[in-house]
Amino acid sequence: MPDDNDDQNAVFGDVIFRYTRKQAIEDGVLVDITETAKEAGIKYPVAITSTAFFGYVALDPMPPGQDLKGRLWDLVWMFSVAARRNSGSTLLFQVLFVMPDSPEPREVTLKAVCGPGDDPAPVLTIMLEDED
Repeated sequence: MPDDNDDQNAVFGDVIFRYTRKQAIEDGVLVDITETAKEAGIKYPVAITSTAFFGYVALDPMPPGQDLKGRLWDLVWMFSVAARRNSGSTLLFQVLFVMPDSPEPREVTLKAVCGPGDDPAPVLTIMLEDED
């Protein structure tokens, strides 16, 4: 029985380079937040881009009264609430974050994309609205 990859190679040629999700996590391009996401009822593996993670969740300095665990929980909880009300492979959702430069929370729109990971099993990736 012919392999699907044989058909793709005939059209596109051999794969020159492949960057896996696992490599992206190891390199720090993505941050694995699956364990916290499980606590919020999310069944799939979840990663967040380092831009979103260090820009809004793991701040340095952290605003007074804030910590990494609480900010991460706010993010995964707001995603889980939005995901229950929507369907589709891409979801925009909002999270309020207190930032070091202002005591007033800032509403941040994030994007979650569901698709295959390194194998066909679904994974979620959370990113800034303008990231791909």
